[in-house]
Order: sequence, then structure tokens, then C-alpha cells
Amino acid sequence: MQAHPNILVVVSDTFRRDHLGAYGNAFIRTPHLDALARSGVVFENHLVASFPTMPARADILTGTFSCTHMGWEPLPHHLPTLPEVLSRAGYTTMAVVDTPFFIRGGYGYDRGFDDFIWVRGQGDDTRPEERADARRTWRRESDRMVARTITEAERWLERHYEEPFFLYVDTWDPHEPWDAPEYYTRLYRPGYDGKKIYPAYGRWREAGLTEDDVALAHATYCGEVTMVDRWVGWLLEKLEVLGIAEKTVVFFLSDHGFYFGEHGYFGKAEWVHAPEAEVSEGARLPGWLRESWLLTVGWSPLYGEITRIPLIVRIPGVEQGRRSALTCAPDLAPTILDLVGVEKPSSMRGLSFLDVIEGEEDEHRPFVVSSWPLYFAEGEITVAVDSRPRRISSYMPLTVTTRERSLLVGGPQETPELYDLAQDPAERHNIWETKTGEGTHLLARAIEFLEEQGTPEKHLAPRRAVLEKYTGGRYPAVISKEAG
Repeated sequence: MQAHPNILVVVSDTFRRDHLGAYGNAFIRTPHLDALARSGVVFENHLVASFPTMPARADILTGTFSCTHMGWEPLPHHLPTLPEVLSRAGYTTMAVVDTPFFIRGGYGYDRGFDDFIWVRGQGDDTRPEERADARRTWRRESDRMVARTITEAERWLERHYEEPFFLYVDTWDPHEPWDAPEYYTRLYRPGYDGKKIYPAYGRWREAGLTEDDVALAHATYCGEVTMVDRWVGWLLEKLEVLGIAEKTVVFFLSDHGFYFGEHGYFGKAEWVHAPEAEVSEGARLPGWLRESWLLTVGWSPLYGEITRIPLIVRIPGVEQGRRSALTCAPDLAPTILDLVGVEKPSSMRGLSFLDVIEGEEDEHRPFVVSSWPLYFAEGEITVAVDSRPRRISSYMPLTVTTRERSLLVGGPQETPELYDLAQDPAERHNIWETKTGEGTHLLARAIEFLEEQGTPEKHLAPRRAVLEKYTGGRYPAVISKEAG
């Protein structure tokens, strides 16, 4: 591998890991990403750190665990970004995105890129007219958003492929609305008539949906997955055509998954329409909000369908294979800087896993904490996930994942959930009552980790209260003794 390889990072929003052939799915067609996997390194345990969309991007771009210090908000100015560091090191840095939140409202996720293209048209749920307007122009597949984004990236490569580059491509597909050309959906639902189902963002039975409604939505999602695969393959093929595949490192990943009926959910969170909802005293409440309508964020657990995401890395000269080490998004920036021989800034709290990619180490992290922004507490207000204000009904559950266990913990009023991933990978049988000591020990380790990341104490307090409740008030002394 040359000293200063090109870097291509492709992020595909809401792309479920178990929908790739490389991860064992024999039904959904993903030939191009499967080919990438056969020539690269497949990570079996790459997990969400910060959730959802923009906190996950903050993790990728800053190498920090953003859930500990920010939420769905502008990128903090004091944090150096991966493209900024690479640009100073002599790389031409470019981002091509259609995810609609990078620069809207002064969010500043373009900071550090030498150039930046926002392919408009995805819109969000507060601007349906923007989305509808873009879709009125569609005549063929190449008009779709992933196609337009990949095409812009390809055109940029044609102009800059002779320079050392860092190219970041971010496609919101296969995020809903699932509107690939109908022939893609027919691959998974013969006779498809064009009907579309928007996710309920909650418990689908309570929303009045049927099993067939969810199955229909899933078929349209699968069609969009295959469309994304086709266009990502187009971009990867361009590396070959330009003669730079052997000096370009490729990362393919997602930000989180999605529920299609698992655990009773359809979506990735639980939004409850409650215009009469009241907020807690002192909550961050915009002055105009009381005159608007308000949604409540319900109990929204992060099970494996959300937290376990794909990561495929191809480094020329590194033998293909599979890795079981636990990794997460904040580790990406340090890994890329390690790969190109650039020292990471002290602000980057992630850890390089280059030695794992190269097969020199088998382990990386003992566990990964996956979480909504930790400031989420009962009565608080958030503008995630689509810039629309929502009240939070309770402490949002965080998830702690090891190879053998997953632990879901909210506030002291909710009973934690603990799952044996070896015997129960679908997380259906809560063993907390019989393995409470094991669960509290894991939670104590997670709290210690969050302390190390500088998490404000007020955000840790409700999790400490859970430990105190289940250790008879003897936390932290008992846990510390057990850990020793």
C-alpha cells in the first residue's frame, strides 16, 4: 500500500446490516457490495455509538462520542474534523451528500471539506413540499437521489483522481420514503401495484397497520437497498476505470438500522402525537412552540436491528477476511488518520482499529455504548429526527453491547433489559431478573466509560440511580470491588 492512499467513505443511511448478502442474506440482491466484501474486510460487530442521523455523522467526522456532549445540533466549532485534518496534510477533501441536514440551519457539517456538494431533493418531514417538488421531475432511475449523488461523486473523481483525495459520499437512501422505480420492488413483491407505506414510527399494530402493510413497506425498502447497491457499485467500478482502485481505500457503512415489525416497532423510534403535552420546568422550549403542535418521543429502545450496522473496508494489499472485534463510528476518523500516517487531534476520543483490519489484533473494544443524546430526559425538547420539536417522555434507553450480551437501560423507573446474544440473538427473552449482578456490573463499566468521555454528571445521574436501585444502594463501592 502506498504511503498516501486515496480514501473513499460511502455512508448509506438506514442500511440494515442483515440485508446484505455479505452478512448472510440470501434473498436481497446486493451483488456489488457483496463483491466489495469478498475483496475486503467485513466487520461482524460494528455498532452504533451516537444515534440517530446527525449525531452519527458527528461521530464519523469528529472522532468523538457525540451523544455525550451534543445532540441533533450544529457541529461544535472547537472540534477539528477529519476532512480538516486531512486537508492540512495535503489531501483534496470533498463531500457529496443528499442527506438534508448537513448545512441547513447553520449546522456546519461541511466544515473542513475543500469543496462540498449538497444534492437537493430529499427534503424532510417538515418540508414535504421540497420533497414533492423534486420528485415531480423524476422520469427515470437516474433522476433518483442516490443516482444523482453518485453521479456527482463520479464527475468529481473524473476531475481530481490524479490528486490524493478524501471523498466522502453520503446518500440518505435507503431511508424512507421508499420510492425506487417499481421494478426494484417487484423483485421482492411480484405484482407490486405502486402502493407505498410510510413507517408508523411506533408500534405498528397500535397504529392500525396489518402484517401485509409492514411486508409491503419492507418490500419497497428492499427494492431501495438493491438500487443503492447498484449505484454504489457504479462508483466503485469508476475507481477501476480511472486506474486508481489499487491506491484507494474504501469504507462502506451505515449510521443505524430500522425496525420492520421486530419488537413490535415499525420505524426507528416511537413518536406519539400529543399536542396537549406539557414540558418540564427549565426545559429548552422555543418561545413559539406552545402555539404549534407537539410530538412526544416515547420509549425508543435500540435493539440489534438498530445498533448492528455494516462496515466493509477494502485496503489494497490487505487480505480479505472477517473480523469479530467490536468497533464503532468514533473509531473511523482515528483509523483513517492512522492509515495515512497523520497524528490524530487530542479531541478525537475514538481508537484506531487499523491493526484489526490488518489482522494483527483480534480485539478492539470490550463493549460499545449506543445511545440517543444523553441529555434526553423526561420533559426535555429535541428537534431530532427531522427538525420538528418533540417532547421526551422518559430517559431514553441506552444500549451496552458485548459479544455475549446486550443491556438496555433507561432511568430508575424502567426495568433494565439484558439479553444473551449467543442463545437469543433476536433479543426476545429478558434475563435481567436472573442475571442482575452481571447486568449491573456491565452498566457500571459503561458509566465509567461515559465518565472518561467527559459526560456531564447530570446526564449520568439517572443511570447511577439504576445501579443504586439494583445494588441496594451500595453502588459504586460494591461494583468497584466486583470489578477488581
